Amino acid sequence: MTPAPSEPPALSTAGLCRAFGPVQAVTGVTLSVEKGEMFGLVGPDGGGKSTLIRLLCGILTPTAGSGTVLGLDLVRDAEAIKARIGYLSQAFTLYGDLTVDENIEFFADIHGVGDFRTRRDELLEFTRLTPFRKRLAEALSGGMKKKLALACTLIHTPEIIFLDEPSTGVDPVSRGEFWSILSRILSQGVTVFMTTPYLDEAERCHRVALMHRGTLVQTGTPAEIKARLPGQLYRIDCRNLGEAYRALKQRWTPSQLVRYGDRLHFRAIRGDDERQEAQAWLASQGAGECRFEAIAPSLEDVFVAEMSAAGAKGDGMNFSSDGITLSGKD
Repeated sequence: MTPAPSEPPALSTAGLCRAFGPVQAVTGVTLSVEKGEMFGLVGPDGGGKSTLIRLLCGILTPTAGSGTVLGLDLVRDAEAIKARIGYLSQAFTLYGDLTVDENIEFFADIHGVGDFRTRRDELLEFTRLTPFRKRLAEALSGGMKKKLALACTLIHTPEIIFLDEPSTGVDPVSRGEFWSILSRILSQGVTVFMTTPYLDEAERCHRVALMHRGTLVQTGTPAEIKARLPGQLYRIDCRNLGEAYRALKQRWTPSQLVRYGDRLHFRAIRGDDERQEAQAWLASQGAGECRFEAIAPSLEDVFVAEMSAAGAKGDGMNFSSDGITLSGKD
């Protein structure tokens, strides 16, 4: 359940923009995230997600618009913002020749945390890294490196943390452990703003937004976003999905028809009448017997429809049972 907005938001923006020469990376983003909320930002790489996070962290200066984080102005109070937030970037750098303990100590020193030892012990226990505290960072597994990076991010007790694709590149077990840690962080009242290429992760957020070409396309709770998808969604079962997909593509748009590996989904905007038309069309094209089963949409279905409608097919997006997988960088 989304936290009640009983106090000023953790962050808010109004028409926030950032250009790099002629390239508009972020365009007119207006957004509000409540304290204690987990907010997920999803979209293709190159869509502006990382740029938006850097703007909110005071690392980049907006070229237009305004915003606040913890009541502080993004431009005027950039340094004060940095002191009260945590930022885990995709390129977060650990020092391989330092131990787990020494890495945390190093980041404590950067943030001016004097008596850091008690806090370090708490974080090591929190992330289950205590048995490995004397191990060099370069000898850690990918999942353990992510947890150490998070411990370094949390050493100065930030009020809001920004995570840029924090679970990318780790195994499923480590992803699960990382999410368990995030749940405990939320229970302590910390606000979490994250980007993710995994739509199953986005489903766990209080609210999510789809970002494409620098613009927020959809914002809301996962349930709200799924409820906005018009029409009825069907899963098609037949002997040859490839043949059925090619036949349906002749008459229906990509926003209504999506294949995810061994799954084929068809969205009938006009409901059962359109489902019957599609079924009759497949029979006329020799696709054999095809069964249409009505299903509830996932965030994946909504985002595919949005991206297809926006002309994003071929924009670096691929789809799998885990959600969107992306190539390239913001």
